[in-house]
Amino acid sequence: MKYLLDVNVLVAWGWANHADHARVTQWISRMKQSPGTLFLTSAIPELGFHRVSGHRSAGQVPPEESGRILSGMLLALGKQHLFLADDRNATQWPAWCRTAAQTTDAHLMALAQAHGAELATLDQGIPGALLIS
Repeated sequence: MKYLLDVNVLVAWGWANHADHARVTQWISRMKQSPGTLFLTSAIPELGFHRVSGHRSAGQVPPEESGRILSGMLLALGKQHLFLADDRNATQWPAWCRTAAQTTDAHLMALAQAHGAELATLDQGIPGALLIS
């Protein structure tokens, strides 16, 4: 199975003081044990990790530090990680996408589906996504 990791998954996994850190860490550990599991990232979730990391630390985490952290996280996935180039345009939306705030979620869902993956998220508001439990 292939999972495109949403921004919130990367942030929760990357920061031990995040409320969902244990949940995401346990899920990733379980999924790593499943043969054939691939974890995907793309530019949007990776950039989101940097942006949120800086915001949640009131600017105390510069991009170079969040870059080291993210690199270490992806290195921990080893050969089970693939970077997915974003080859989708941003002009068409599913019926559930009604506001500008939903466009990134809709785009990531379409990207995941186009590459035979599930969008793994902590967001209950994305229809059809895999909600990490």
